[in-house]
Parts: sequence; C-alpha cells; structure tokens
Amino acid sequence: MRLTTKGRFAVTAMIDVAMYGGNGPVTLAAVSARQRISLSYLEQLFGKLRRSGLVDSVRGPGGGYNLAKASDQISVADVILAVDEPIDATQCGGRENCHDDHRCMTHDLWTSLNDHIFAFLSGVTLAQLVRQQPQRGETTVLQDHRRAPAGAPKEPAPEAV
Repeated sequence: MRLTTKGRFAVTAMIDVAMYGGNGPVTLAAVSARQRISLSYLEQLFGKLRRSGLVDSVRGPGGGYNLAKASDQISVADVILAVDEPIDATQCGGRENCHDDHRCMTHDLWTSLNDHIFAFLSGVTLAQLVRQQPQRGETTVLQDHRRAPAGAPKEPAPEAV
C-alpha cells in the first residue's frame, strides 16, 4: 500500500485545522502558508472533506473551515477515505482478478494487511495527533548560516522568547 500526497496532505491539513481552529474558522490560505501545501490543492481536498461531513465551511469575512466533529471523533482513516484515497495493498483493488482474471495466491495476505492498516488508521484520531505536536507558543531559534557581505556589521545572537 502506498499513501499518496493526497492522503498525506489531507491529514496534515486536518491536523492544522484542529490545532488552529479553537478561535474560529481557519482559512485555507493560512493552512497553505503554514504547511506549504498549494492553496488550489487544499481547495480540492476541503471540498471532499466538506462533502464527507468532516469540516464545515464559513463564508464571508472571517470565514474559513472548522471541524464538523470533535477532533477525538475524526480518525485518520475517515480523512483518507473522505479524499478518495484507497487503503488497499492488493494489486487488483480487491476485485480478485490480478492473475489472468483470477485471484492471485497472495490475495488473502494483502487483504489481511488492508484490514490491519485500516484498523490502525481508524484508531488514530486528530486529537491524538494534535497532542503529539510541539506547543504553538514555543519559540525555536533558527541559526542563519548565510555569509554576511564583507564589511557588514555582525548582528547580535538571537534570544529565545
């Protein structure tokens, strides 16, 4: 099974909305900037997430997206399935026709793997993933390793807040 960028980006964006949605709707522009995901791609994904009942949209100034359910009620599997991402390790897509229109010898193995993957992803909620993220108020000091132009004054070392 290979999870494509569609599923990965959808989960990442939903974690972002869960993290930042406490003070009202989250704009896709803000998600795009924070997560470095194309705005037009997010618009496509959120259309599917809205139709699946995982997010609600708010129009107008101050609009954006909110989770339609509590973050502990939305699983990673819900998000992946909402954006039409298959959770399938079989070569035949479950149709049992991968070996000359017949079931291959390893079909049951891959079907069992599908069941385990789905069970695992169903057991992981957005709330759990949000708790794993660093706190938003923490400051990370990044070192600038670019060379300063010759003769430029040196800047003082940054301080952590």
